[in-house]
Amino acid sequence: MAVFQRARNQQQREARRQAILGAAAAMLAEMPVAEVTLNELSRRAGLAKSNVLRYFESREAVLLELLDAAWHTWLMQLDRDLADTVDPAAPVAERSGQLAATVAASLNSRPMLCDLLSAQAAVLERNVSPQVAAQYKRASLAGIAALGDLMHTCVPELGQPDAVKLAGATIMTTGALWPHTQPSAAMLAAYEADPELAAMRLDFTATLREVLEVMSAGLLARSGR
Repeated sequence: MAVFQRARNQQQREARRQAILGAAAAMLAEMPVAEVTLNELSRRAGLAKSNVLRYFESREAVLLELLDAAWHTWLMQLDRDLADTVDPAAPVAERSGQLAATVAASLNSRPMLCDLLSAQAAVLERNVSPQVAAQYKRASLAGIAALGDLMHTCVPELGQPDAVKLAGATIMTTGALWPHTQPSAAMLAAYEADPELAAMRLDFTATLREVLEVMSAGLLARSGR
């Protein structure tokens, strides 16, 4: 655990902020969002709780900033992944499937991002000031637009507005789907004991891929493209 002296310049203050964010990221690698506490975050960052609150107004503000950073890191990797997996010469239906499969697999490989998205509306946006909320929402809109641009590049037949709709649906579906695909020990035992219940266990990648494929097909059909 690092122990910091009082930050006396901008470089030291930024180092303090990054230490807090790094400690939060390390915690999320070990536990779900719901178990991340401000007291434990302060301890791991080597700071008093009051000092953490000098840099972030709440636990939720820390996690929202971490979510924004994780989103942008994911977009950069997704751009490279799509360049490798989507064949620009393939028919539109095939490209839509390649897009859906790549996005779903890429998100599945980033459990911290998916966990944060699943907590975004119900938890992370509930204990922040209007200023932090507005700042995050502006960043979120920019992130959706960037994802829409990537999707439009892969399937230009969607058109830009529908590509943005598909991007927004990706975020909402991920947030809703992720908790249902991470069953507790008790649910795993119930699935194991009763094969009929096991049919309710969803696979994140397969389900998200299907949702995106169906929505893409619907948007294309509705537009007549």
